[in-house]
This record gives sequence, structure tokens and C-alpha cells, in this order.
Amino acid sequence: MSAVVLITGASRGIGAATALLAARAGYAVAVNYAANSLAADEVVRQIRQAGGNAMTVQADVADESQVLKMFEKVDAKLGRLTALVNNAGVVDQTSRVDAMSMARFKRMFEINVYGSFVCAREAVRRMSTRHGGAGGTIVNLSSVAARLGAPGQYVDYAAAKGAIDSFTVGLAKEVAAEGIRVNAVRPGIIDTDIHASGGLPDRAREMAPQVPMQRPGSAEEVARSILWLMSPESSYTTGTVLDVTGGR
Repeated sequence: MSAVVLITGASRGIGAATALLAARAGYAVAVNYAANSLAADEVVRQIRQAGGNAMTVQADVADESQVLKMFEKVDAKLGRLTALVNNAGVVDQTSRVDAMSMARFKRMFEINVYGSFVCAREAVRRMSTRHGGAGGTIVNLSSVAARLGAPGQYVDYAAAKGAIDSFTVGLAKEVAAEGIRVNAVRPGIIDTDIHASGGLPDRAREMAPQVPMQRPGSAEEVARSILWLMSPESSYTTGTVLDVTGGR
């Protein structure tokens, strides 16, 4: 039986890069997507073309019933879950807090925070030795915004990622004796299309001078750090939030 990883939001960006690297490392990969089935299908096609095992699984992580069905599908098709990467997330248009709506706050936390909690809960129920599992790893996606606050842009996103940092540390300690390691990666300015969804398609290039390494990172550079945290090479690492920021 090969190791099995579920990666949320894996149809593009960091999620897609992680899916491709995980398949190369021998994982059977469940590629979750919310709406873009064509992009998810393409990730799976690339994995299968290279001889790997992968499936697509649609679910909006903000909807608990969809998350439950997603995990059941992965159980049935790929087998026992070994790793979860909580990658699905959203940003919004840049705004000050005094101009943000309650609908925006709800969306930001339902997807970025509640979705990660529910997915982690389902993973623990499958992995924990307390529940008859054989252990596993969870990697959450935070953001350097959690440290910097993102003033004048998206304080709500930064706050949601701050919650992910606290969640990572707390859950790691909670399940450390049950065979599960929980860590997070905190990317900085990464050249993906998430910036376009926030209305700033050129943000990665424009922010490069503010990065000590003078360039944005790539999705694959973040994916490599995720794969390390999933691997036995990080066997004594849990409750860690790893900055992948070019020094920012």
C-alpha cells in the first residue's frame, strides 16, 4: 500500500505543485478542487502520465457535508490517508478593515480557517492511533501575512492565517503522542495567480524589491518544504511553522 495524501485546493498554484512533487515521491494523490475541474483534471493527467496514481475530488472545504463526502471518496478509492495538506484558501480585493463587509469576513474564515479545522478533524479520525490509525502528517498553509498583518490590503486574510498558526501548534501538541505530526508552511511573496484573485496580478513582481533575496518564490519552492514536512526526514518536527519567505 502506497502512502496517500489529500491536498485541498490542488488544481493550481502551490497545491498543484505539491501534488506533482508528492506523486513523484510515491504518494497516491487526491487532488481536491472547488470549481475548476479542468485544472484539477490536468494535474491528475500529468501525474498519471508520469506513472503515478491520482484522483480528482470536488469539494468546497467551507461546506462540512462536502468535506465528509470528499474523505469518504478518498477512503474508497485510494485507501487509508497518510497525509493531509490544508492548502485551500482565498484572498479578497485589497481593502481597509473599515470598508469590509460581514459577508467578506465570513467567507475568509469559513474557507481559510473552518475548512482547515474540519479537514484536519477528519484526517485525525483516520490517522490517530487513538482511533485505530497508524499515524500520519498534516501540513497547514499559513502566510507571512500572519506576521506582518497586511495593513491596508487584507487584514482579514492575515488574521485568518494567524489562526492557522495557533491551530497548528495546538493540534500538534494534542496529537503528538498519537502518531500524527502537524506543521505549517508560511509562504512569503510567491508567484502564483492568487494575487490576481485579490486584484493585484503583478504583486509578486512588484514586491520583489522588498524581499531580501530580491525575487518572489515559486510554487515548487514552497511545495518542496511541504514535502519535507510530510516525509520521514522531518520525523522529530511537529508544531513548527516554517517560513518560506526569501528572508522577508
